[in-house]
Amino acid sequence: MSHSSPNTPRRNPIAAVFLDHPATVNETYLGHMRFALGFCFWMTVAAGAALIHAFIPALCETTASRILKRLYGRIENRHTA
Repeated sequence: MSHSSPNTPRRNPIAAVFLDHPATVNETYLGHMRFALGFCFWMTVAAGAALIHAFIPALCETTASRILKRLYGRIENRHTA
């Protein structure tokens, strides 16, 4: 049973899932996807470096932390722009 009146426009579920969040950070769907995929790529690289470092401490000593600092900076700049 619906509680909305006939005069109340229905919320578009496609917009709710795909467009609402990107709009909150002033991005289009594709722009947000590009940002998120780039972030995912660099987090995966950082995870790999941390894994290598766990087994061989002399390798990748600062790689993961440098990547995470750079990603944090991107997030901070994104919200102030």
